[in-house]
Amino acid sequence: MAHANQTVARSAPTSKQQWGGRIISAVPILFLTFDAAVHIAKIPPVVEAFGQLGYPISLAFGIGVLALICTAVYAIPRTAFLGAVLLTGYLGGAIATQVRIGAGAFPVIFPVLVAGLLWTGLFLRDRRLRQYLLVRG
Repeated sequence: MAHANQTVARSAPTSKQQWGGRIISAVPILFLTFDAAVHIAKIPPVVEAFGQLGYPISLAFGIGVLALICTAVYAIPRTAFLGAVLLTGYLGGAIATQVRIGAGAFPVIFPVLVAGLLWTGLFLRDRRLRQYLLVRG
């Protein structure tokens, strides 16, 4: 039992780790909020991109709202894990879309980087995730 308690104590984030996690988490939150807003607004670059990707522009609003909701779920500490899972699926769809059209490396890698920031930030700021990943049986 003492071993389990020591592992739990080690998994608790320090103040620096928690602030680092918040800062790292802010990057994808800001990006995804901006991305959702431009989808909802259907600005000309979004209309053009949807045409290139083969999606009807009528889907832009729904995709934007979905991204905004998932980002909000991620931003709330109590539901951040669920938000990270939902956003990972959302970003996976972006990756699949870019692969489907034969986009270059950057459009495929960028969503992977955003997902990496999501999970790194969450790992640093969420004790429960740290506990789950650091506990060894």
